[in-house]
Amino acid sequence: MPLDHRDLNRDLDVFAGDPLAGAGLPLWLPAGAAIRHELELLAKDLAHADGCQDVYTPVLGKRALFERSGHLAKFAGDMFPPMRVGEDDVVLRPANCPHHALVYASARHSYRELPIRLNELGSMLRAERSGVLAGLTRVRQISLDDTHVFCRGDQVADEAERALRTALKAQRILGLPVDHVRLSRRDGSTSYLGSTEQWARSEAALRVAARGVLDGGDLPLVEAEGEAAFYGPKLDLQVCDGRGHEETIATVQLDLNQPERFNLTYDGSDGRRHRVVMIHRGTVGAMERVVAALLERYQGRLPFWLAPTQLTVLPVGPEHDDAGRALADRARAEGLRVRVDHDGSLGGRIRAARTRRDALLAVLGEREVAAGTVQVTDPDTGARPSLAAEELVRRLLVAHRERQAHVEWR
Repeated sequence: MPLDHRDLNRDLDVFAGDPLAGAGLPLWLPAGAAIRHELELLAKDLAHADGCQDVYTPVLGKRALFERSGHLAKFAGDMFPPMRVGEDDVVLRPANCPHHALVYASARHSYRELPIRLNELGSMLRAERSGVLAGLTRVRQISLDDTHVFCRGDQVADEAERALRTALKAQRILGLPVDHVRLSRRDGSTSYLGSTEQWARSEAALRVAARGVLDGGDLPLVEAEGEAAFYGPKLDLQVCDGRGHEETIATVQLDLNQPERFNLTYDGSDGRRHRVVMIHRGTVGAMERVVAALLERYQGRLPFWLAPTQLTVLPVGPEHDDAGRALADRARAEGLRVRVDHDGSLGGRIRAARTRRDALLAVLGEREVAAGTVQVTDPDTGARPSLAAEELVRRLLVAHRERQAHVEWR
């Protein structure tokens, strides 16, 4: 039976909890911060490749902002209560989209500018009940790779297709197998915003986008009523964990709500003002949920580019410490993550490195120091190459920059 990410964390020290911090508010330890840093870089690279622009917005907003967005009316049970600050009631945001709507609204836009894609790895806070909190999968602060696209109606299908392709690409890079793409639709209830006609058009646009990406491939499109957000339908990338639980890892959502509520418009070619269309897209996903999924998918032994410790240097004796430090310094100067361990027996240090799932082990003894080489062990593949220190660092750097699961030894 695969281990849960919380069980794996006992060996890996990715995150911690503390009663003083509060339930559902994990502390990212250095190993977890290293993984998260790589995920953030991936998210940023993918966003920039798609023409997204970076923005930063606050985690707080006036109550009136979330009344305008509709979150207080539809989402109040999942929000933290307002705080009185001077003359204002201030709220911790449950979503990033109202602030991004304000960014778009801060300037006037022409049809020739669109689409405008605003990206932020932003934090959202939700008042999850204590009984449902679990490790990194259900938390009260979510750090989401979040992009909001503002486009014309004739651009919706292309933008949704672009977002879905990028989300699937992200999961391929991470090695997280997507089980299916779910078209999350409304049901017959009255809890959704927007007209029936708007919903029908939006669901049809997402269906066209999904088929444009998925047709001819092995990944199925599954339609599910009642799974839509209150403000619009969405395409969800669904993954299954080792226990058979289904989770949404990334999503593409149409928003029928905020362009109306915030009066988001553009100047059309006819000289008139037109309503913009808003698309929410998450490609890598929420950092907490993605890290949990990665730990369980790889049972703690992450791909080389994601590994918290990419190289553990093991000098055999004190007389080899200088050579070990020189190797570590050379690798760190290139941005690689290196640990030097010289406390205890060599066998004990090797066992500790394997328990931590360090990516590579480099032993430096009398023979290696004399020859200027390093004896490397790759626990994942079983490879045991011996090569010059400069060549080792070069190969590690290539694997790191190209986001490779393994270092090439041939």
